[in-house]
Amino acid sequence: MNRENKRKQYDKHYFKTHASEESFTCRVCGRLVTPGGAGTDHRNHCPNCLSSVHLDIEPGDREADCGGVMEPVGVWVRKGGEWAVIHRCRVCGMLSSNRIAADDNPMKLMSIAMKPLTSPPFPLERIEEMTALMGGEGSLSKA
Repeated sequence: MNRENKRKQYDKHYFKTHASEESFTCRVCGRLVTPGGAGTDHRNHCPNCLSSVHLDIEPGDREADCGGVMEPVGVWVRKGGEWAVIHRCRVCGMLSSNRIAADDNPMKLMSIAMKPLTSPPFPLERIEEMTALMGGEGSLSKA
């Protein structure tokens, strides 16, 4: 075992400061994920299905014992306009945020972003009534 591999194995925070050059097979969609094309040195999710694996408690520390699948449940826009994916662990429920990568599936990103708008927590048929109850005029048309 060479010195660099030993360092990866024993230094808990190795991946905080070093690029990960390892490929992995996505546990959700089965695709081979390589670090190239990500536009970052820290590839941490599948560019196809956007899923990840629960490895870290803090980014790069590899201290999570869970090992569950981190599924993409939302997106948000960081200061400066950069998008990030919100992941939730299927096993323990932990939430984390990861920057999107250059080669991430744009249709998957958009479908996650649109999900709250396509599945509101109230019936769309009652939106006019609810708007009126909140003090609005209640009409959706410009009359």
